[in-house]
Amino acid sequence: MTVTRDFKELVQKRVARDPAFADALLREGIDTMLTGDVDTGKAILRDYIKATVGFEKLGAATGTPAKSLIRMLGPRGNPQARNLFEIVEYLQRREKVHFQVVASIRRGLAQARKGMGRRADKVFDDLEQRPKPSLKTGHLSQR
Repeated sequence: MTVTRDFKELVQKRVARDPAFADALLREGIDTMLTGDVDTGKAILRDYIKATVGFEKLGAATGTPAKSLIRMLGPRGNPQARNLFEIVEYLQRREKVHFQVVASIRRGLAQARKGMGRRADKVFDDLEQRPKPSLKTGHLSQR
C-alpha cells in the first residue's frame, strides 16, 4: 500500500506541534525494527527524520551523505547495522531519550526450545521449580 503525500504531510505537521507524538513515532520505528518488521520500521524512521532533523543535518552529524541515508531507509534499502546504530544514537541524543533493549527470558527460552518436543509452558514451569541461588551462603539452596 502506497502512503499518500497528504498522509506524510499530516505526520510532519503533527510531529511539529506535538513532541509526545514525535517521541512515540521514534520509539515505534525502533521497536518495529527490533520485532522483525524492518521495512515498516525503516519507513517510520524515514518519516520521523523528514519531520524532525532532516536528512541533510542527519548526514552531516553521522558523516553519511544524505542521499545514502535516504536510500538505506528506503523500501529497497539494506542498512548496515553500524549505520543504523549511528542514526539511532544521534536521534536519541537529539531528542534526549535513551532506548534500551531488554531480552525476555521467556521469549528466548521459547525460541530455544521450539521444535525440541517440549512445550514452552513446561520449560518455564521447570525453570521456576529449580533451586534459587542463595546470596548468604554462596551456593544453591532449596526455597
